[in-house]
Amino acid sequence: MPSDTSPEGLWNAFKTRFDLVHGTCAEGASELLAALKSQSVKAGYVDPELKSKLRPWLQEAGIEIHTEIDASQIDTYQFGITQAAGIIAETGTIILSDKSTSSRLGALSPWLHIAVLPEQAPIYPTLYDAMLDLGDDPYIVFVTGPSKTADVEGILIEGVHGPGIQICCKL
Repeated sequence: MPSDTSPEGLWNAFKTRFDLVHGTCAEGASELLAALKSQSVKAGYVDPELKSKLRPWLQEAGIEIHTEIDASQIDTYQFGITQAAGIIAETGTIILSDKSTSSRLGALSPWLHIAVLPEQAPIYPTLYDAMLDLGDDPYIVFVTGPSKTADVEGILIEGVHGPGIQICCKL
């Protein structure tokens, strides 16, 4: 359990642990845009609720945004930006839920996923605290860094069954 349970202390604990699992944190639109530019992305999915907030920066950078996912064109989305339901400081975990995440494909299919943490989203100290609060949402995914898998020889590979780059952004 993080020792500092203030909102800032929990955010800092989350950042430390998220970094340990090869996730990246961004604070503000400028850091988000820098992360996208570093990956040379041209087009991707943006949660419709985030469109008005992000469109000016993304358009200025020449990045095309889509607010609907066409499953037949899934390989054309270089990134997905969705909303997180919350984060867990203890484990460096992003929570995606049916209620908060506009598109499962937008969150889990592109190589680069950015989970935007809304101001009102909870930062749970522990997994236990999150489980007590999540209720009966029919779909919850815990994202602890990029997708990871290992072969029979124990060689760790990231990004095989989901995003290879995972960013959590506080706007």
